[in-house]
Amino acid sequence: MMRFSERFIEQGRQEEAQRLLRKQIQLKFGELPDWAEQRLTQADHAVLEDWSAAILSADSLDTLLRPH
Repeated sequence: MMRFSERFIEQGRQEEAQRLLRKQIQLKFGELPDWAEQRLTQADHAVLEDWSAAILSADSLDTLLRPH
């Protein structure tokens, strides 16, 4: 079971990964539509890391955030 401090740190990592990816998406594709914001908010850390790498070659927001 994860201690409070570990959960707090993990939550911070998650939020930072979301913030950085959101910034990358906005720079490349413009403002996020509601559906994309929802996907970003619901994604776990591993998925956010995958998307952070995939954005380099993605040709659209839909392609980047499509379900796997």
